[in-house]
Amino acid sequence: MQVAGGCGIDATGRVTTDRDYRIPLSVPLYATGVALIGSVLFAMEKRDVMTRRLCLSLLLFTAMTAPAPPVHAQATKPYTRADTLRGSLGPARAWWDVTFYDLHVRVAPADSSVIGYDAITYRALEPGDEMQIDLQAPLQIDSVVQAGRRLEVRRDGNAWFVTLAEPAAAGEMATLGVHYHGKPRIATNPPWDGGLILAQDSLGRPWIATANQALGASVWWPTKDTQADEPDDGQRIAITVPDSLVDVSNGRLRSVVNHDDGTTTYEWYVESPINNYDVAINAAHYAHFGGIYHGESGVLTLDFWPLDYHLDAAREQFRQVRPMLGCFEHWFGPYPWYRDGFKLVETPHLGMEHQSAIAYGNHYRQGYLGRDLSGTGLGLDWDFIIIHESAHEWWGNSLTTADLADMWVHESFANYAESLYTECMHGEAAGADYVVGTRAGIRNDRPIIPEYGVNAEGSGDMYPKGGNMLHMIRQLVDDDEAWRGILRGLNREFRHQVVTGSQVRRYIAERSELDLTSVFQQYLETTMVPTLEFGIEDGTLRYRWTDVVPGFDVPVEAMTGDRCVVLRPTTDWRSMPTDLGDPAQFDIDRDYYVRIRPEGGEPRPASASCGD
Repeated sequence: MQVAGGCGIDATGRVTTDRDYRIPLSVPLYATGVALIGSVLFAMEKRDVMTRRLCLSLLLFTAMTAPAPPVHAQATKPYTRADTLRGSLGPARAWWDVTFYDLHVRVAPADSSVIGYDAITYRALEPGDEMQIDLQAPLQIDSVVQAGRRLEVRRDGNAWFVTLAEPAAAGEMATLGVHYHGKPRIATNPPWDGGLILAQDSLGRPWIATANQALGASVWWPTKDTQADEPDDGQRIAITVPDSLVDVSNGRLRSVVNHDDGTTTYEWYVESPINNYDVAINAAHYAHFGGIYHGESGVLTLDFWPLDYHLDAAREQFRQVRPMLGCFEHWFGPYPWYRDGFKLVETPHLGMEHQSAIAYGNHYRQGYLGRDLSGTGLGLDWDFIIIHESAHEWWGNSLTTADLADMWVHESFANYAESLYTECMHGEAAGADYVVGTRAGIRNDRPIIPEYGVNAEGSGDMYPKGGNMLHMIRQLVDDDEAWRGILRGLNREFRHQVVTGSQVRRYIAERSELDLTSVFQQYLETTMVPTLEFGIEDGTLRYRWTDVVPGFDVPVEAMTGDRCVVLRPTTDWRSMPTDLGDPAQFDIDRDYYVRIRPEGGEPRPASASCGD
């Protein structure tokens, strides 16, 4: 499954497609080079060769003539050819579209080795004869076979280039089998530093898992390792483990086969598209219980897989799942995977949004390992991993970004979902308290959006800062039902699709009928906090925006003494009559992530409560 569209250059100099695969002006093409060209060409699966050549010409012209970026958008590290191969859709990726993965892996925890094969079914979008398959060292591809013939393979780092026996014709469907073996990278600090996880439970029994977002699924299985292409028809995941263990992977369990050599194969099947970093192994001494949830799309099966000695704790803690689903279906629309079900699976790492098999490792505690990330106490009323990771079923799994650089779409919305769940529990004011409280975690160390096309990940501010940006946009929309309609509309419009951050930004702007260009640029592409500079003299309040991108003219609610008024600042000084004499009596509503600064003074956070 790939993003479809044509391309062009709009009046502002942006490269666009008819599905708005748009490159932000603040991240011009020369910052990412040919890598980004490949990513944009990827968006044109239904276009003919002439259109693609025209697009390539436009992209190259833009790359050569683009102005230098502002300081805040400068690349923070040198990128390598390996980064480009991993993060872009180059010629050996762009011409073919994955339709199905048939993955079979045998895991031997005794020596940390794996052996298996992946049968990759694909559709040719245009003629092609060389395919890039990704598999990370130290794993080795043993052979690639198609129609009974071994194909020629050459390696370039973690990318393996397969030459077809005969060039594929546009529209052709075919399958090739990739056979491999080796000892995958062992995760040292999962899920952040991922790989294969070989742990033990508290009784000393083997406990196996995988976690590999950003690092890539190719750390343990051969795949087209990009978020930009998901298998349209789903995936089979057949995992063989020692027969003392139970494997729980994505989707629904289809068969269990016991072998004479003391191993068992668990065959799981995902009927829906799935991004490859979500595909997971979870093998342990599990207990199981289940239930059903009557939701917007009918009956949803619920399956819970705790370690056997945590069964009672799980029965109590996982009661939160039903109210979570009710809240999120209200705000975001139907749970996206009714066909594949909902699962929570206990893991030896903290957690991950593995589609239809959420990894859970919060030790059956409220908050984030017993802590409240908002500092308000509200985050201790629910289990952070259940709420945050489940939110990713909508934001990240159903709606998946084509480039890791747009990871804010996954994490900002999931962070914002935490405040919405708090609102579902305790009301709107409590939800606002929570999201405002998370600002303590904002570092403003680097932009949330990094360079495109090189598998780059932006600042961790994509969580609290991104969530606060969305909360602020809700204030600008100023209509909660309209805002809910936007959130549900995103999940309806882009259900089970690969999208770009620009598409999400454009959708919100169009449905809200607001020009949010400067808002998204300010909070996603810079580290500056908008600051309202003001002065009071002779009965006049003067004010203007500073530390903002050009064109930032966001209105705010301001407290002037004992009343609130709406101000519409720009970067030019504006004024209004006032009875205020003390600058301390002037403030901005806390729902806006901005600062205020008296002329010649120090900035302070907005802290008024106009809506309370």
